[in-house]
Amino acid sequence: MSTKHLQGLIAAPFTPMNPDGSINTNLVPAYYNMLKANNVTGAFICGSTGEGVSITAAEKKQVMEAWAACSKNDAEFTVMPLLGGTSIKDCKELAVYAKSIGLDAISFTAPFYFKPADVNMLADACFEIASTVPDMPFYYYHIPVLTGVNFSMIDLLKAIDGKILNFAGIKYTHEDFMDFLSCTLYAKGKYDMLWGRDENMLPALAVGAKGAVGSTYNYAAPLYHNLIDAFNKGDLQKAQQLQEQSIDMIRLLGKYGGIATGKAYMKLIGVDCGEFRLPVKNMNAEQFILFKKDTERINFSSFCSLKPV
Repeated sequence: MSTKHLQGLIAAPFTPMNPDGSINTNLVPAYYNMLKANNVTGAFICGSTGEGVSITAAEKKQVMEAWAACSKNDAEFTVMPLLGGTSIKDCKELAVYAKSIGLDAISFTAPFYFKPADVNMLADACFEIASTVPDMPFYYYHIPVLTGVNFSMIDLLKAIDGKILNFAGIKYTHEDFMDFLSCTLYAKGKYDMLWGRDENMLPALAVGAKGAVGSTYNYAAPLYHNLIDAFNKGDLQKAQQLQEQSIDMIRLLGKYGGIATGKAYMKLIGVDCGEFRLPVKNMNAEQFILFKKDTERINFSSFCSLKPV
């Protein structure tokens, strides 16, 4: 199976929630249109940003259905769900479902409770899931800061090469540039390496990243388009300045409690995705006022994503 290498910005969408904490799939069409208007080339749904570990398998199917309905006639927009990382059986069922409704690819992350003992056991888990949909591109999601599974990805590629024919590549959310470069060059660039650390996009571009998956592309896509353009034109100073703007924006995530702050950024661009589920902490009304003032200090409105009118 030949697999195209994805390019450009792929957003990791937030899963929209109603005030009562239920899934709000009614927002997905507007969300999709917003990403398209900002030249985002795909959506990595039900991942970390999408609260994939906090929603049920049935709810994941609802989210998949909503995104599939929007993108079914859009060959230029890739939708890939994260199936999960603890129940292999659930992942296999969701993989078959993703295929049945016409999604473009699937992804799986390492089991993070009963962790694989070595990279070969991780490869076996990938094979178990990927083989259920052998003609669908399969991506491994490497995010050791959350899974606690930190094998070198070059070792995973060596373990699966020639054995998992639909293994397309890796969503690489880590800071090991040595490993990332080795994976990028492995087998003459056979595998699609998608960068997953928004605050480190510039050095990733320098070692060959062509596609990236990230949460901040939801609400600040123009910033990263300009960064990539500056890098491609050889204007390193401008690219550095734009990356620093990204870092200033991302520092506010930490200041106001972490991942849920992303939904506060979404409110600022007019796409209200509700709140995160427990145990993630959401900011209160007073904190939101302070957060909004901080976004004004970094001039967020000058580089934020634009909501279609």
